Amino acid sequence: MAGIIHDIGKVSVPAEILSMPRKLTDLEFSLIKTHAQSGYEILKDIEFPWPIARMVLEHHERMNGSGYPNGLTGDKLLPESRILAVADVVEAMATYRPYRAALGLSAALEEIAKNRGILYDPEAVDACLRLFREKGFLIKG
Repeated sequence: MAGIIHDIGKVSVPAEILSMPRKLTDLEFSLIKTHAQSGYEILKDIEFPWPIARMVLEHHERMNGSGYPNGLTGDKLLPESRILAVADVVEAMATYRPYRAALGLSAALEEIAKNRGILYDPEAVDACLRLFREKGFLIKG
């Protein structure tokens, strides 16, 4: 469920910024970065059988604290949020964005492998790599 609605907070970001066909300015990127908190605010009072609102809030956090919106470190992040973070990075890199062509699945998998245990949860990375490298999963872009 969280994987489907993790970017719901982007409804609060102007469409012109989301579809910008060039590199974003620092100000534009700071507006994009509000979507995790906005998504949390939208979902926090809805009862789910899982901590969906918190997962949405944390999906751009990183194990070393370099993520956003709160700069949380690995031990403060839900395991589900760590999984969602890896899935989000792979999907974002492997598919087209208005401001760049798709970087491809190989680049995405290289990114998570290179930053395993630094930015991304090692168990989530290992599971993701197994799905694509051993089980033959693909991303349709």
